[in-house]
Amino acid sequence: MTIKDLNPTIVWKNFYGLTQIPRPSKHEEKVIEYLYQWGKDHGVETIKDETGNIIMRKPATPGFENRRGVILQGHMDMVPQKTASTKHDFLTDPIQTEIIGEWVGAKGTTLGADNGIGVAMALAVMEDDTLQHGPVEALITYDEETGMTGADALKPGLFKGDIFLNLDSESEGELCIGCAGGLDGTGDFKYRTYKTPEGYAAYKIIVKGLQGGHSGMDISLYRANANKIVARVLTPLIETLGVKVADIKGGSLRNAIPFEGEALVLVPEANVKAAKETAARIFAEVKAEHQYSDPSAEFHFEKAAKAPARYIQDSVIRRAVKAIVACPNGVIRMSDSMKGLTETSTNLAIVKCEKGHLKVHSLMRSAVDSSKANLAEQMRAVFELAGAEFTTAGGYNGWTPKPETPVYVTVREAWKAMTGKEMEVMATHGGLECALLGAKYPNWEMVSIGPDIVHPHSPDERVRIQSVANVWEFLKKLLLEVPEK
Repeated sequence: MTIKDLNPTIVWKNFYGLTQIPRPSKHEEKVIEYLYQWGKDHGVETIKDETGNIIMRKPATPGFENRRGVILQGHMDMVPQKTASTKHDFLTDPIQTEIIGEWVGAKGTTLGADNGIGVAMALAVMEDDTLQHGPVEALITYDEETGMTGADALKPGLFKGDIFLNLDSESEGELCIGCAGGLDGTGDFKYRTYKTPEGYAAYKIIVKGLQGGHSGMDISLYRANANKIVARVLTPLIETLGVKVADIKGGSLRNAIPFEGEALVLVPEANVKAAKETAARIFAEVKAEHQYSDPSAEFHFEKAAKAPARYIQDSVIRRAVKAIVACPNGVIRMSDSMKGLTETSTNLAIVKCEKGHLKVHSLMRSAVDSSKANLAEQMRAVFELAGAEFTTAGGYNGWTPKPETPVYVTVREAWKAMTGKEMEVMATHGGLECALLGAKYPNWEMVSIGPDIVHPHSPDERVRIQSVANVWEFLKKLLLEVPEK
């Protein structure tokens, strides 16, 4: 049995089609053409805007012409994460899906249910002529995961509808009506390299097996950060045992908690035993601290296959490692107004060395714009005191909840009529395109819904099969009950 055999077939068939098309963020060329051709093949009015967003339109079914227009929205790109042992090229290879009990996952990679399932539902609405609905439009944006570029580039005046259903939420039965804003921060250490001296042995320090996850949805689970662990281990090795660092790296995406990290080091031959013992002691402490959040954490101190020819300037790497240790990371403040919601956080997402620059990238999030700005200044202070240049980019404001809108009432009533239960109204600490799109289309009444998705942005990503069916039935009911103009 494959995912194409699951119900509702029309949704899973379209999701399967997306899994066969490479679509990592910043590399959406193939999926843009796939979606454009899909629309043409299905007789759906399809437009590709000048930047790469896909817009589809379907007229009202007979008798529903006087209903308010609905825009279904999702993003075509996916987060490309894989385990160290998985051989997969996200630019060429299809995602290998598998059914795991009541869930669908992928083999060693992210699944792309975020937001492929939402896009698949929008395509299913466009394809299914048995549905009853008013005029429906679909907006499928690109590059949501690395900066919401498609949403930011979208021009006003392209849509006729004014009810906006974002399909990028990840908990069935929850109605999302707000989200946090975000800001990228980068600390940049310039360094020189020096020739490796005699009397040093090359080793690799490797941290892996962490759970990682979405830096918005999962940050409140207090999972370990691979970059912080590597820096914590390196600090005493550099300061007391004379270890030199040839390379340090960890994480690959700004909005994913880094689950793997490593450093290539040069250890004085006389201090190899002490270095191994010190590193093992520190990791044992980390392991105990995260025994529940990251029970599968692994640490390796192993001989390098080849000794590096050069190492990073001692004074710079010492300051850089200390800055990584000191840099704020994780939950900064929980919300006072909404129980269980993270208000402000930061994810120390990526560390990498290239061409004489050691860069440390973080993504800051907050529902309070001033708190986000203050967090950025704290990080600036850390990195500038450590001798780095600190810059910010890609800032966007949050989506302010408006629970009084008519669509809010319609959605809640439809859910209760279908399930007998009240919908849980919430805001998310993750970023949603509603924040940017609402600024361009202030007349839109916006809400966000979706099925159960766990561990997005990590190779453990899963989507619950029955939840997809439930949300599909709910979406059909919503379209049927959209109010008149």
